[in-house]
Amino acid sequence: MPPEPPPARRPRRETVTGTPRAARRRTLPPAAARSEISEQTTLGHTYVRSLMRSQLRAALWALAALALLVGSLPLLFTLPGALGGGGAPAGPLVWAALGVAAYPVMWLIARRYVRRAERNERDFTGLVEGRRDAADGPGKGAGRR
Repeated sequence: MPPEPPPARRPRRETVTGTPRAARRRTLPPAAARSEISEQTTLGHTYVRSLMRSQLRAALWALAALALLVGSLPLLFTLPGALGGGGAPAGPLVWAALGVAAYPVMWLIARRYVRRAERNERDFTGLVEGRRDAADGPGKGAGRR
């Protein structure tokens, strides 16, 4: 009798728990802009001032929009008397303007300010880290609101 062949071996199954090779990239040394900022050179100071200017611009826009909203409320309250309403009570108009209409507008102003501030910081971080998508310059994000 011929010897019996050994049973066929199944391939061994392995579970890969690490990160894929394509995802593993060598970490690059810090970008030049980061070292310029940390060493407080003239160029680093320029980078930080640029961020501060863009944040100030966003804050001034929000402040001007809020001042325009709040400053126009007294004019709105005198409108019924100017239109010939005479002694018409402006109470419901005042409550509607202050209690209902003003808050959504303030929320929109605040939302736009926060989005612009976050975009400014994201662009600055991209510039410092050397990412090309954020470091294309101010012209790239200028059209976005």
